[in-house]
Amino acid sequence: MRGTRALIDLAAIRDNYRYAGELAPRSRTLPVIKADAYGHGLLEVANTLAPLAPGLAVAILDEAIALRDAGLTLPVLVLEGPRSADAFAEARARDLTVMLHEPGQIAALKAAGKAAGKAAGGPVKAWLKLDTGMHRLGFSAAALPGVLAELQRGGLLAGAPVLCTHLACADQPGNAHTQTQLGRFAAATRGLEGPRSIANSAAILAWPASRAEWNRAGYLLYGDSPLSVAHPAVQRLRPAMRFEAELIALREIAAGESVGYGARWTARRPTRIATVAAGYGDGYPRQAPNGTPVLVKGRAAPLVGAVSMDMITLDVSEHQGLSPGDTVELWGAGLPIRRVAEALGTIGYELMTRLTPRVPRVYVNG
Repeated sequence: MRGTRALIDLAAIRDNYRYAGELAPRSRTLPVIKADAYGHGLLEVANTLAPLAPGLAVAILDEAIALRDAGLTLPVLVLEGPRSADAFAEARARDLTVMLHEPGQIAALKAAGKAAGKAAGGPVKAWLKLDTGMHRLGFSAAALPGVLAELQRGGLLAGAPVLCTHLACADQPGNAHTQTQLGRFAAATRGLEGPRSIANSAAILAWPASRAEWNRAGYLLYGDSPLSVAHPAVQRLRPAMRFEAELIALREIAAGESVGYGARWTARRPTRIATVAAGYGDGYPRQAPNGTPVLVKGRAAPLVGAVSMDMITLDVSEHQGLSPGDTVELWGAGLPIRRVAEALGTIGYELMTRLTPRVPRVYVNG
């Protein structure tokens, strides 16, 4: 009833997924729907893509369990991977695919088998991560052959694992670090059995050499470019989220009057101020500076004054014909989330995922 909502276009998500497949027709594209599908709704996006995809990827075990509890039976990859014997037993019982990236996991996987018995502690489906230069997760190139031998000797794996890595600078086309990582991955996996996975969203778009048997499409599914520069490959992407709110008040203030908490903005001339029903309680960042754009009747209006929990204020002196009840666009097809993120000194990923539960997600084209 408040008028603040996120419209989610499920057809756009489907189209973006199909486009990722067109860019790499020899690969299988795994949709990444972690963090509530980047704020778009885990189960709604999962059910939208399940008929099209060979599987789904999430970050943590709880997200995978939510998919299973909702009745989704297709393969699910847990990107961070379990870390305890109990978690491995749960993953095995739920028929999940796990990411292995550090020695403690192997010890926990062995412990799961001993504790639960053969029925619950048998081989797991797994991906094996190699650290080629991201330096967050992954086995070193030197350790990889020994890790594979230990897993195979112990009968811990159900088939050959997918060998994967993660690229640190794929969002920067031409960055030499990506070429270095690709070379390290090729050298480390030469002669080893198993499919490969290298490309994330940015690499799918800008690094053809990274497209292997499996690609991991995350951010691009939701319609914004993951690249740091303009690139022709992003032109087909369709924004899936429109974050909108209601204009709830208009007032005229004189030159010298201030607006909002802390009086951090002062009018230099007579100014028309619009108050909009969205704030940091909805996930609109409190640090948004004066001048951050908001779309009002197709024209940008600058944010003025501090963002409060439930409201923001705009300078709409240049706009005509406004009235309480009008809808404004905080980001979406008319105002790309990238523009808003750049004004805040952040990235669209953060804006999407920080929308709070009190913002209703309204789904169209389901």
